[in-house]
Amino acid sequence: MVDVLSSFLVTPWAPLLILLFCFLDGFFPPVPSETVVVGALSLAFATGAAATPTALLILLAAGIGAAAGDSAAYAIGRRVGTARWAWMRRPRVRSALTWAGERLALRPAIPLLVARYIPVGRVAVNMTAGATRLPYRRFLPLSLVAAVGWVGLSALIASVASAWLGHSPLLAAVVGVVLSLLLGVLIDLGSRLVRRLRSRSAAPATSRETERPALVVAGGRTEL
Repeated sequence: MVDVLSSFLVTPWAPLLILLFCFLDGFFPPVPSETVVVGALSLAFATGAAATPTALLILLAAGIGAAAGDSAAYAIGRRVGTARWAWMRRPRVRSALTWAGERLALRPAIPLLVARYIPVGRVAVNMTAGATRLPYRRFLPLSLVAAVGWVGLSALIASVASAWLGHSPLLAAVVGVVLSLLLGVLIDLGSRLVRRLRSRSAAPATSRETERPALVVAGGRTEL
C-alpha cells in the first residue's frame, strides 16, 4: 500500500488532484481538502529525502488551489449574493454569513485570514466579501496570505506526524489526518464559544433598554 501511494505521489496526477480538491473546497466545504493535503504530505515526509520535490509540488498545488477556490467563492457571492440557493438559507449558514458580514464591515483582514481555518466560515466570509462588493484588489492579497498560512500549518501537522511515525509512512499519514481533523474541530468549537459569549454579553444591555419605563405624555405633562 505504501509503495502504491508513494508511486502515485510522484506522478503529475497527484498535484493536479490535490489542486482540484483544494479548489472545490473553497466553495463546497464537504470536499476534504485538508485531509488530502495533510495525508499526502505526511506520506511524502515519511518516505525520506527523495520525496522532498514531491512535497514541494503538493504544497504549491495546495496553495494555488486554495487561493483559486477562495476567488471562486468571492465570484459566486458577487454574482448571486448570499441568499439565492436553499442551502444558503439554513440556520447555521445564515449565522455564519451574518457573522462574516459584521466582521468584514469592521476589519476585512481579520476575518479573511482567520476564517481560512473554519470550513463553513471560510466559504461564508469569501462569499460575503463578494456580495458586499469588497474590492477584489483588497481581497486577493489577503486570500493569498491566508492560503500560504493554511499550507504552512498543514505542512507543520504533517511534519509532526512523520517525525513521530517515520518508520511507518502509512500510519504517519493517518495520524496526520487525525491531527488536522482534531485541530479543525477545536477551532470550530472555539469560534462557536466566542460567538455564544458575545451574544450573551450583548443580551443584558438589550434587556435593560427594553425594561426601561416608557415615558407617556398625558395632559401636557410627562408621566412614567
